[in-house]
Parts: sequence; structure tokens; C-alpha cells
Amino acid sequence: MTDAAETFTIAIAGFGWWGKHIATRLHRHPWIKVAGIIEPATANHAGIADMGLTAWTDFDAPLALDEVDAIVLTTPNPLHEEQIAKVAAAGKHVFCEKPLGLTADSARRSVKACEEAGVQLGIGHERRFEPAMLALREALDSGALGTVMHAEAAFSHDKLINVPANDWRTRKEVSPAAGMTAMGIHLSDLLISFFGPIETLHAFTADRSLGWETGDVVTVQMKFEAGMTATFSAVLHTPHFIRMHVFGTDKWVEVLNDSHPDTPDGIVRVLTAETSKPVNQTDYNWEDAVTANLEAFAKAAKGQARYPFTTEEMVHNIQVLEAIARSAETGQSVMLAEI
Repeated sequence: MTDAAETFTIAIAGFGWWGKHIATRLHRHPWIKVAGIIEPATANHAGIADMGLTAWTDFDAPLALDEVDAIVLTTPNPLHEEQIAKVAAAGKHVFCEKPLGLTADSARRSVKACEEAGVQLGIGHERRFEPAMLALREALDSGALGTVMHAEAAFSHDKLINVPANDWRTRKEVSPAAGMTAMGIHLSDLLISFFGPIETLHAFTADRSLGWETGDVVTVQMKFEAGMTATFSAVLHTPHFIRMHVFGTDKWVEVLNDSHPDTPDGIVRVLTAETSKPVNQTDYNWEDAVTANLEAFAKAAKGQARYPFTTEEMVHNIQVLEAIARSAETGQSVMLAEI
């Protein structure tokens, strides 16, 4: 049995797709306890009760509970800044599902609110915790690929095609640049973690099938301050596809995921190639990167380990989001220093 002093207790804000997923993932976790769900839609409270959890209609009750250490936000994008400020002001740690904000200034204000309150800020980019990505990061850090030349990435699926036409995910002001806030922002986070800050980018969006105001395709070209280039895409209406491919002078590495991070199934294939040698394949089993991120956040909040995201990286990723939305609207390249 876990000692009560070692337990880290959270409340989850939002009982949509991802709020339910996190609550399910943490069910019977040995030391992270879900106290309940903050959900203003009372029609959803029966489903919360079915999970054996307390349902609250607003933040006031869980923020007043001494045993609640942190709030996990799985709420619509425009609410994040106000909710982070409210949670931080109450002295609770806060984990925010992506995006941290819709503008760089919003992200900066959220970081400042947490820093001034002395609370840990976590961010929902679980893909950094996938074993294959950790192995790729280690190869990059060791110089095994030689000089990095270019990277290509994709994160696409059709999980959202049946959301209502008036859903917040379909609107440009709430979910800008098609699949960017849903999937593409995970790719930009990975690329930033690999290569550092982005210098300039050019983005395109299109509406090919869904009729959404925000579009259903986004593709981005970018150049990093360190000199390498990259491209990535996110498509909201196609069978599942996740790929990361990094090209170096000595070796290239391609990572292909069979399933979405929410689906405990399949393998992750890592292909590597060197000149005049056969392509090598290493397989990794699916692992729960969502829980791994929440565990890292909890340990950082408890002062036991450094959280593997810097606030500078968090803010820069929202600079990238803002730049992509601006580029897609204007048809022009955007320098990140302008944002």
C-alpha cells in the first residue's frame, strides 16, 4: 500500500475525450490519485459518478481542498490562461493540456503566474516520453547521426471527424490552423526539444473534406536557429499515421507509430540507415506516455526531479503556433523573433 504522504492528488477539469482518457489511465495508479472532475455540464456528472469520482461544477470546491495538490486542465483552448491563473493563485500546481495558450503573450502570462505563485507548470506533450523518441533524442545528443540536415514529421488521424459542426475544435479563433492545436503542436514540441529554437517558418492550411472554418490540413516548413530545416503536416481526415524522420550525414532514423497515444496497442518501428549498410529495424512496444508525463509533472511538483520541459520551450512552441496561424492567413513567411 502506498503511504498517504507519498500520494499526489489531482482534480481534472473537463470530462471530454481527453479528460476521460486521463481519468481512465490513472485509475488504480499506485500514487497519483484522482479526487474528482470539474465539469460544468451536469449531464456528464452521471458518467463521472460511474467512475467512482466526485463531480464539481466549478473550481471553487477542489481548490479549497488541502488534499488536492494539482489541477489538470483538459478544457477548451481559450480557457487555459484564465484557469491557470486561478489555479496558481490558489497555490495549486497546474498541468495544462496543449496548447498552453493561443498567443505567445498568453503563454508568457501563464508561465509568469506559475512562477510568481511558486507552483509547477506541466504541459500535455506526452510524445517526449515515448521510448522510441527517448532513443532518438539520445542518438541526437550523442552525435550518432552526424550533422543533422533535415527532419520530416506527420501526425494525422480521423478521430475528430464526427464532432458537431459548431464544436470549438472546428473554429479558427479557438483551434487555429486546422490540425495544429490537436496534433501538429506535438510535432513542433518534439522538434524544438531536438533542435532548439525555430528561426523562421512558412505554413499552409486547406479545407479538403470537413468544411471546418479552421480547415483540415496544415503543412509547415521551418528553419532552426541551429541551421537544420524541417517540415511537418497534420491531417484531420485520414487513417492514423504518425511519423518522425531525422536525416543526418552519417545516419537517418525514422520512427513509425502503429497507434495513437490513447490506444494501448501495436508497436513503434524505428528504422535506421547508414551508407552501404542494410536498413535496421528495432521495435518498441506501446507504452503509456500520457501517464509518464503526469508522473514527471508530479515528481517535479513534489521537488523530487526536474521536469523535462523548460518554460522557454513551452512559450516558444506557442510562438510557433501563433506564427503558423499568421503565415497560413497571410501566405507569407514569419520570423519567430517578431512574435
